[in-house]
Amino acid sequence: MYPAEIVIPMKEELTEHGFDELLTPEDVDQKISAEGTTLVVINSVCGCSAGSARPGVLMSVHNSEKRPDNLTTTFAGFDVDAVKRLREHLLPYPPSSPAVALFKDGKLVHMIERHQIEGRPAQMIAQNLIAAFEEYCN
Repeated sequence: MYPAEIVIPMKEELTEHGFDELLTPEDVDQKISAEGTTLVVINSVCGCSAGSARPGVLMSVHNSEKRPDNLTTTFAGFDVDAVKRLREHLLPYPPSSPAVALFKDGKLVHMIERHQIEGRPAQMIAQNLIAAFEEYCN
């Protein structure tokens, strides 16, 4: 598990912008099963989280006419039980962090895996998510 002093500032990049933390398996189940749309960011300490994933996610929610009903995040290597439960909901996708998932009425409708984040600018991640919000969010 990563030390809190490393993780907390990375968590705050999202929570200070209205993202709710998924800290337990129960949190995951409750938010994902909610009516409407739920964006889940699997945050991590890797460079692609800081370089494109977190900034791209923030760009998407701040620059889209439509946005998910629920903005949530959990941290790989720190919120261990919550991430384990979330990954059950993400099957058949393999474990990936960072990653971004969009659920609608409890069903996974859009997924961005690490290999789709690495080496791509934040603007590209944001455009991908904005397109998904336009399709799935009210």
